[in-house]
Formats: sequence, structure tokens, C-alpha cells
Amino acid sequence: MRIAEEVTFGGSSMDRAAHLRGDEMAQARIWAQPEAQVLAFWRGKPLIGPEGLVRLPTDHPALQEAGHGALRIFLGCDGGAPVFALDLSAWQPENLEAAALDGFLDRSEQRHPALAGDQAFAELRAVMTRLSPRDAELAATARALFAWHHSHGFCARCGAASEVSQAGWQRQCPACGAPHFPRTDPVVIMLITRGNKVLMGRSNGWPDRMYSLLAGFVEPGEPIEAAVRREVAEETGIRVGRVDYLASQPWPFPASLMIGCRGEALSDAITIDPHEIEDALWVPREEMLTAMAGSHPRITPARKGSIAHFLVSNWLADRLD
Repeated sequence: MRIAEEVTFGGSSMDRAAHLRGDEMAQARIWAQPEAQVLAFWRGKPLIGPEGLVRLPTDHPALQEAGHGALRIFLGCDGGAPVFALDLSAWQPENLEAAALDGFLDRSEQRHPALAGDQAFAELRAVMTRLSPRDAELAATARALFAWHHSHGFCARCGAASEVSQAGWQRQCPACGAPHFPRTDPVVIMLITRGNKVLMGRSNGWPDRMYSLLAGFVEPGEPIEAAVRREVAEETGIRVGRVDYLASQPWPFPASLMIGCRGEALSDAITIDPHEIEDALWVPREEMLTAMAGSHPRITPARKGSIAHFLVSNWLADRLD
């Protein structure tokens, strides 16, 4: 698929400068450079402005809210300027809408008094289509790393508290010496077609009328093609023949790599496993066009920016080959 890397979070070929991660003296030096940039995050939400990600100087007053020992990650270099991400989750906003933080899609925004009024911490999924490819790569990378550190503070080998190393790209156990690396979970997401129809499904707890492509985690020892066939069969009872890879998307919610595939169904009858999904249906191309336009009475598509939306859009436009 020639346009595969156009998907949101698909990458911008940023220089990640991995050779600088383990050099503490180099890290201190580049942090002190006047051109150094900091991306501020609050509870996994990046700081967004009218032009996209907000890049702050390292001495900005708002960064003082991070507190001693706040997690700082070196993301790489953008146009020669070092770029860091800093966790400001220690800051407590006033009038916090706690319920919104736990919703299906958090649309609340938090504004820091030391920042401009048009700058706010916003849920990445709500703003991802507004970001440039470079901003999207930076935001996805930082969010995934912050989430990993938040949930992996202890050594999986001996249970001792681990420490941040390699400028935020590893954790090291001081007790047994075991290194720990950021986790990425492979997930297959499938455009399953039969003639002029595409298979769509919805999970329990999704917003009303929301449907997307079927998806599931790849199991240990399982090829991608087998994972596609197994997941479709488990969720809908449909048998799948030929499977082709199309595109991939890093999905930092919290740490997946979405592996987009196309599969040809060998059967039509749907048998739902209610433990897996709530509903599934075949949607003809003409109806899918209506759904993507927001005019279908029963179906709303996956959000723009997701690989599901990307694959369906390009299937409708005959751009998969």
C-alpha cells in the first residue's frame, strides 16, 4: 500500500538521536542549549496550541510545576533542536472535571495560569487530526513512554523499585540489574470484505452507533495472518482466506502497534460471541459511503485519525493496492 505511512502517527522520520540517550553529560549539555524545546504533558495529555504541539523553553515558569524528580524524556532532535517531554502531572488544576477524565473520550481541557490562554492540555485522540506528522510522532512517542513508566515502576524479575535510565527509554533495576524496555503490544486490525461488503463490529461500552473494523491482540507464537483469521472467527464465526498486510499505526492508548490487514471472507453468516463484541454486520459499499459522510441512521464510523478510518476510506476510494 503506497500511501501506508500517511496514517496518523505513521511517522515523520524524526532523528531520535538514540546515541545520546545513555550519555548523561550530553543530556545535561543539550538541556542547557537555548534552542532546546520541551513538550509538557499532564496525565498523558499534551499541551496544545492553535498551531499544534506547544514547544516551551527549558526555563519556562510552567515547567517548575513538574516538581523534583519529575519524569523527563529525551525524544530526539527536530531540525537540530533537542526535544524533551516533561511530565507535569504533579500540578493540580482548579475546577478539575474528574468525571471527564475517565470518559470514553476525554474532551475536557486544562489550562495552566503560567501559559497563554489559547494553550491547553488536551486528550491526544481528540486533537490528533490537527497535528502535523512531526507533532503526531512526538506526541505519540511521549504519551506511550509516559504510560509505560507509570505502569512499570517495579522490576518484573525481583519486584524491587526500578529506576529511569537511557533518558527515559529504559528502566534499570538497582537490586538485580535487570534492564526493562518500553512495551509495545501488536494488534491486528482487519478490513474483511466479501464482494462489495465490508465487515464492521462494535465493542461493549462504545458510544451509540459507533462501528469499526474488527481487531485483536496477536498471541505468542502466532503469525499476523493467523491472528487475523483467529480473531475474525472468534468474534463473528466468519472464515477468512487470503490475508494481506496494508499499513501500520502506533496507537499509544496505551501501547499498541496496529497492524492493518485486508482479508477475504469465505463465508457470510455471522455468529456473535457476546464475550468478544456486542454486534457485527456486513455493510455494502454504498451504505459505508453514507456512514462515512455521517448520514447513516445506524452507523457512525471510527474516528478520523484512526487506522480503521484510514483503511475504510481508502477501500472506498480503491486506493488499497
